[in-house]
Amino acid sequence: MTALYQQLPSVDKLIKTPQGESLILKYGHSAVVTQCREMLSRARSEIKKQGEAPTFFNHNHSLFQQLEQNLIRQQQVKIKSVHNLTGTVLHTNLGRALWPRAAQQAALTAMAQNVALEYDLEIGKRSHRDNYISELLQHITGAEAACIVNNNAAAVLLMLATFAKDKEVIISRGELIEIGGAFRIPDIMAQAGCKLVEVGTTNRTHVKDYRQAINENTAFLMKVHSSNYQICGFTSAVAEHELVELGREFGIPVISDLGSGALIDLSRYNLPKEPRLQEKLNQGVDLISFSGDKLLGGPQAGIIVGKKALIEQLQAHPLKRVLRCDKVILAGLEASLRLYLQPEKLAEKLTTLHLLTQPLEQLQQQAQRLKQKLEPLLKEDFVLQIEPSSAQIGSGSQPTAKIPSVSVTLAEKSRGKLTALLSRLKALSSPVIARCEQDKIWLDLRSLADIEALLNTLSELEE
Repeated sequence: MTALYQQLPSVDKLIKTPQGESLILKYGHSAVVTQCREMLSRARSEIKKQGEAPTFFNHNHSLFQQLEQNLIRQQQVKIKSVHNLTGTVLHTNLGRALWPRAAQQAALTAMAQNVALEYDLEIGKRSHRDNYISELLQHITGAEAACIVNNNAAAVLLMLATFAKDKEVIISRGELIEIGGAFRIPDIMAQAGCKLVEVGTTNRTHVKDYRQAINENTAFLMKVHSSNYQICGFTSAVAEHELVELGREFGIPVISDLGSGALIDLSRYNLPKEPRLQEKLNQGVDLISFSGDKLLGGPQAGIIVGKKALIEQLQAHPLKRVLRCDKVILAGLEASLRLYLQPEKLAEKLTTLHLLTQPLEQLQQQAQRLKQKLEPLLKEDFVLQIEPSSAQIGSGSQPTAKIPSVSVTLAEKSRGKLTALLSRLKALSSPVIARCEQDKIWLDLRSLADIEALLNTLSELEE
């Protein structure tokens, strides 16, 4: 075994070979040396455990080929593109909304160039980075002003920290939500330094419950849209306009965490109806927060709209600088919102809405192409069929509502094949993410962004 250790080359010897010098020119000295050390460490470990070195140490060509593969792998970004065939269009684990083309272009410009982020071109002086988007949202929604932070949880935190520190916030017990990643309303309130006052019961809350809880230390009456669950049956909730009337009686603002934040009437597209931001503003809610990367269809952001005087206080709070968005996100968000200025073209240009509104005939055609691609590769082990399926919006929007879709299903002919195929699909250069139910793999076309890219990726299964 000692002889095996002695046969291993030194790092210095490796990097001074013509192959080593070539790799240094290509990848840099530090990276090559680090990989050489790691390969030698692995070789020593294998000699100790198995009594022999890795096979690639037997030949110089194999050794340097392996070394370069390691260097290439080191440069590969782990957050890689995947094909979403889960049927969930806004899939939180897969990055939620796909940016529309206009937003992508605006973001690329912001990445590559200096932009007028906090500079007013007309007067030649410093301005606020939220100004462009605030003006847009005024036009689109009728809000007096807007404030932009990095996500909706941050938006809720900023509202509470600004106005409710050391004070009380009244909220219905049925709206104390938890969403993915353990985001809980009570925890956010605790971080903001305010006291949660629960009223009503899990299934029923009345105006009198809020009224009885109001005192001189009440900062807000709060509504939270229960977007990721539904309470059915014997239920009662207080509408925003009722809460606004009560708030005005006592001089207490009403705030609302709207979650998904639809800016359009989704029922016009035969989609499940979600409360619109404009409706809440018209009912007199003082501040409303919602997400940018859900139904709005843009980048991740937390958007707060409402009364100008309150927005100005949010902008002045020290937390705003901590939670603010960078130029790339703001450029992408502005470009996404500008698409709403052409409502007749929205389903065509806003990627999220386009995916949700694809006609079944189009999905059927895509399914045919997908089945034809997979059949020669998998028909010996699987039965492939095109079946109707049910997709969903995702990210907490209408969790019980289903959207008609089309899937290619794969049922195994012998046990053990399903798990192996799922692993193969996830090992592709752009992994294919599907769902499993009824002992089948379901490749749902509703959530797929690019059929051509998928078919190209699946060609790797032939190798």
